[in-house]
Amino acid sequence: MKSVVVYSTPACPYCLMVKNFLKQNKVEFKEIDISVDTAAGERMMEKAGIRSVPVTEIDGEMVVGYDIPKIKALLGLA
Repeated sequence: MKSVVVYSTPACPYCLMVKNFLKQNKVEFKEIDISVDTAAGERMMEKAGIRSVPVTEIDGEMVVGYDIPKIKALLGLA
């Protein structure tokens, strides 16, 4: 099973779209709300090099934004 983490905020529509995509494909993931967990937001920025969300981490690989083709490829859904 792949390790999947979605860094998001409640007001981000693309975050919701990424989470819905993962749910529809029955992919388990951990959600981190960086508006509450600022330390996680700093770690996300160090790893991804960007402060905006969504950022999806799949087995250590960072996917910035709503990049469904890349998420599919990393999950083996393509």
